[in-house]
Amino acid sequence: MFAYFNNPHKVLHLSSEVLIAGLAMLLVGIYGAYLYSGHLSIVVQVALHAMTIVGPTLIKIGYVMRLLSQHRLGKGLTSQVAA
Repeated sequence: MFAYFNNPHKVLHLSSEVLIAGLAMLLVGIYGAYLYSGHLSIVVQVALHAMTIVGPTLIKIGYVMRLLSQHRLGKGLTSQVAA
């Protein structure tokens, strides 16, 4: 599993998926918890409110993964040019 995270291209692709999943969770959570006026059970309401917390958390994690993988990709290019 650690070999997967050693490849910055794979981490960059995974970060995009995490960002999309976080954005989707945030938007669905906001719509369902605050904008939808239908009757929902308490379990569904709690889940939707939790999505408004977990969604931005995934966005932050995906963004940090993206920054780290781009840094590693850029670092690899500069070491090749210097050599």
